[in-house]
Amino acid sequence: MSPEAALKSDTMMIHAYRSCFRNLRISLARNYASSSKLVDVSRDDKTGVSIISMSRAPVNGLNRELLVELERSLKEAQDERRRGVVLTSSLSNVFSGGLDIMEMFKKDAESMSKFWSALQDLYLTLYGLSVPIAAAINGSSPAGGCFLAMCCEYRVFVDGKHTIGLNETNLGIVAPKWFQNVMIATIGHRNAELALLRGTLFSPQEALRIGLVDELATDKADAISKCENYIASFARIPGTGRYLTKLGVRQELIQWMHDNREVDVNSFVTFAQTPEVQKNLELYVKSLKKR
Repeated sequence: MSPEAALKSDTMMIHAYRSCFRNLRISLARNYASSSKLVDVSRDDKTGVSIISMSRAPVNGLNRELLVELERSLKEAQDERRRGVVLTSSLSNVFSGGLDIMEMFKKDAESMSKFWSALQDLYLTLYGLSVPIAAAINGSSPAGGCFLAMCCEYRVFVDGKHTIGLNETNLGIVAPKWFQNVMIATIGHRNAELALLRGTLFSPQEALRIGLVDELATDKADAISKCENYIASFARIPGTGRYLTKLGVRQELIQWMHDNREVDVNSFVTFAQTPEVQKNLELYVKSLKKR
C-alpha cells in the first residue's frame, strides 16, 4: 500500500471511530440522566421527552454559565430530535429568580457584553426551538425567569403564594425591548403595557386570567405531567409543518434580534454602567444581604 493510500485509509478509520463514538454517546444519553452543576437533564425514551431542570441554588439566578448550559441542553434535545422538552427547576418553590444582578454590578464592558450575548443566544434557541417545549413553573418566576417561561410554547404554573412577571421597573431598570415584545405577544398589548409600567408580579390565578400561563397545577409533578400532555398533543402532527408554522408566528421577533444584536448589547452595557443604575443595583444587593 502506498503512503498516500495508507494515510487515506487511516483517515477513514479515524472518522469511522469518531462516528461510532458519537452514536454511542448519543445512545447512552438517551437512556440515562445527565447533569452539570447548573443543569440537570433527564430523558424518557418511552415518552420521547427531555426534562431540563435549572439547578443553580439558591434561586437559579441566570448568570452567564447557566445561560450557556441551558442553551447547550436545549440544542442537544433538538439535535437528538426529542419529541419535546419540559423546562423546569430542581429547586423547591422557585423557577428562576431572573438575571443574576452580579453580572451587571461593577462589571467591565467586556464582561457585560459576553453575558448579554449569552442571553441573546439562549433566547434565539429557546424561542425558535424546533421541538415542542413547555415550562413547568414550580415557584417564583420574576423578571428573567418570567421571560424564559414566556419563550416556551406552553406554561403550567404551580398554584400557591409565588408570583410571576416582569418587575424590572421596581429595580430601577428597564425590561429589554425583546422581553417587552415577548410579553406583548403573550398577553396582548394593553395588559403588557400596564404590567411592564407597574412591574406587576402576578399570582397564579391572576397569571391564568390574563393568559400569562395556560394551566395551573397542584404541584411540580402535576405541572410536568400537564406539560407532557401538551407535548403529546402533537403526536400525530408532522414535525416539519408544525415547526415552520411556529417560525412563521414567531419570525418577526426572532428577526428583530438577528438585526439588532450588536446595538442591543451596546445599549445594555451603556445603560447598565450609568451611575443611577449602578446605585440602584448596589441598594438591591445590600437589601439581599440583609435577608
